[in-house]
Amino acid sequence: MRRKALICAGAIAILVVFAVAAGTIIFFSPLGTHYVESNAFRVAMEKETAKGLHFPQCQYSPILRTSAFTARSERFEARNGVKAMKSLNARGITATFDPLGVFVRQWRFNDVCVQSGDVDIQIYKANPEAVAPKPWFAIFLPNRVYVKRIETPQANITWQFRGERAGFFGTHLLITPHGPDFEYIATSGRLKMAVFPELDLRRAHLLITKTLLTIYDIDLASNSSSGESIHARANAGLGKDKSVDLKTTFNQVPIRSWLPAEWKGHLAGSAFGDLHWAGADPKLESSSGEGSLRVSNGRIDNLPVLEKLAELAQKKSFEHLELNDCSLSFGWKYPKIDINDIAIEQKGKFRIEGEISIEQRRLRGTITLGLTREYLDWLPNPEEVFSRKQNGYLWTNVRLFGTIDDPGQDLSPRIIELFKQSPGAYLKLLFHQFEGWLKRGFRGD
Repeated sequence: MRRKALICAGAIAILVVFAVAAGTIIFFSPLGTHYVESNAFRVAMEKETAKGLHFPQCQYSPILRTSAFTARSERFEARNGVKAMKSLNARGITATFDPLGVFVRQWRFNDVCVQSGDVDIQIYKANPEAVAPKPWFAIFLPNRVYVKRIETPQANITWQFRGERAGFFGTHLLITPHGPDFEYIATSGRLKMAVFPELDLRRAHLLITKTLLTIYDIDLASNSSSGESIHARANAGLGKDKSVDLKTTFNQVPIRSWLPAEWKGHLAGSAFGDLHWAGADPKLESSSGEGSLRVSNGRIDNLPVLEKLAELAQKKSFEHLELNDCSLSFGWKYPKIDINDIAIEQKGKFRIEGEISIEQRRLRGTITLGLTREYLDWLPNPEEVFSRKQNGYLWTNVRLFGTIDDPGQDLSPRIIELFKQSPGAYLKLLFHQFEGWLKRGFRGD
């Protein structure tokens, strides 16, 4: 019995060696080259590649054999993908073939290098893919394409965001298999996305499966050679569970590029902080979160309210503020936002502390405003409003109300009341303003 088993094993080994030898002879012969460059092989590759990358169909330009184990095609196109890749357009493709993959029924490619390409990715809903009938001899042929890695130094990875094309442009992209799906690692290039300024991409690593979008890490900066950094990682459910969890930290981020156009000329500084966003789904209405913000080297210039304050107080320095302290923490559970631990100060001029809440655009809160005595000289009897003295400042509480479109505060009425009690101070203020108007008029300002 043992002898028969050994004879069978030997016969199988001889057949395998013969098959490998025959396959090698055919592969290296002109016949092998003719087959690789034939339309039949190209059509077979299109069919199997489409299946492997989850496209209904795809198209290669003519395939040319360039060496024993490499082939080249100038173009590849695929559309209407049913999984993470919605479309793929590759140019200048060189693939390294592994002939041993045939023995495990795979068209196996160890490396696929692409000169440039475009990948459009999407969030997808898993659906069973149709299985086409196969001929009886298919059991002897490779039944799938396996790609160990796809790499390109110049790729655009795009998606739709708020009805616009967003994504990483001009990035170095590496795609590797992850079971039936793919992992993406992108380095260099630019992130362009509505509501955000353009950012340099240092690195992004993400995975999209039928149930989960995983962002292992993203590292961004306005200038990749600077010390600035924006780090993020996130998970987003794609199946029945559509929950979102995003954590971000940022350091030395110039705030000016993130501001609306009307504020860019007035505020400057570098932002440090963190943000945690969570929700049962991606919608703002189901979100909650918390975070903190600190601005270093903060500067406020030429705001109309500061210009008016400088005019009233006869203190030109009020038009330009350099902040020694600017920080706050915040938290929200839609539709309410709470801003706490507010601290804004330029030493020797003013300090603001307090908290604010906004709910459905309604504004509520109390801040404590402190000013040094020299910046209150324009007020008659300032101690009646700024009644508490501490740390070199005279302090008063200011109650906030109204809406974010029409905010209100109770400080102005109290200041007006001071001038009512001192008509002479009011006239002096008017004369100061009139004097400033005459000076500007005669200078031609």
